[in-house]
Amino acid sequence: MDEQLNSIALKYDEMEARLHAQETYSDPELVARLNREMRDIEPVVTAFRSLQRARQDLSDAEELLSDPEMRDLAQEEYAENKARIEDLEQQLKVLLLPKDPNDGRNVIVEIRAGVGGEESALFAHSLHRMYTMYAERRGWHVEINSQNVTELGGVKEISFTVMGDGAWSRFKFESGVHRVQRVPETESGGRVHTSTATVAVLPEMEEVDVNIDPADVEMQVFRSSGAGGQHINKTSSAVRLIHKPTGTVVECQQERSQFQNRETAMRLLASILYERERERVETAYEENRRSQIGTGMRNERIRTYNFPQGRLTDHRVNLTIYKLDAVMDGDLDEIIDALTAARQAEMLAERG
Repeated sequence: MDEQLNSIALKYDEMEARLHAQETYSDPELVARLNREMRDIEPVVTAFRSLQRARQDLSDAEELLSDPEMRDLAQEEYAENKARIEDLEQQLKVLLLPKDPNDGRNVIVEIRAGVGGEESALFAHSLHRMYTMYAERRGWHVEINSQNVTELGGVKEISFTVMGDGAWSRFKFESGVHRVQRVPETESGGRVHTSTATVAVLPEMEEVDVNIDPADVEMQVFRSSGAGGQHINKTSSAVRLIHKPTGTVVECQQERSQFQNRETAMRLLASILYERERERVETAYEENRRSQIGTGMRNERIRTYNFPQGRLTDHRVNLTIYKLDAVMDGDLDEIIDALTAARQAEMLAERG
């Protein structure tokens, strides 16, 4: 590991020197690329340099152990630095794990009501609110791509994009079946019902990231409409794209112009086609291993929201917390951190 870390630290120093070179200032693209690459490896370099200092401090303390007057102080410093070295080495093992190439991308989230009728649609709306509030906590922007609302304020299905650095890295564990146990607003008898909603999460892809033949895409235009069929405008600005080879259909009706809706719909289509190809490539591997955080397949029940008990349980990591109200208001970091840690532990185990 030290050889790899030395190589990374040397690369960082070289990029830093190049960044401060006079000839670099005239190339904004090069400056941006160097800053981005340095930012990516800076946590590794910082931790490695801290490890080097801790090792030197440990060596110094070890030499003082033979001095009777300094022994007590040296023993304390020796123990502190030994523990610090172990901690830093573990941090570096995690930092050196292969990065998900999509972690920095925006993310497309699709929520669909499942079992439970109107209560399922209301729960799907609650999930959309939860994710929107979580995104706002992190300073990210949310745009709705399309939605199908019910008369009582629920959503049969909704697609939205979360825009912000690292959105995929935080949302990628949310795919699956979410189960809710609560007394429905439509239930007068006070009985607890169980309903579900399905969440699908895709990294946002640009059209250039996925090879889509324009001849394979049929475009249809229609008028944007809201709940109850009321027209938002009188022009046919909404766009429906049909990918003829796969039968994939996407829609966007949130923007004012047909051009903007088509552009957004093409990104949605590219993201869906990318995800299908990724799943096809990984299926053989995924079927042969059991992950601590689940397979991520969309037919898997991943989480239960029990409102009478104020309890949330994520079944993939056996995590149960009793702050459901806070979670529904967007406090998801404890859950996502646990899923991220479980995935990192699994990757470390696979690397031996």
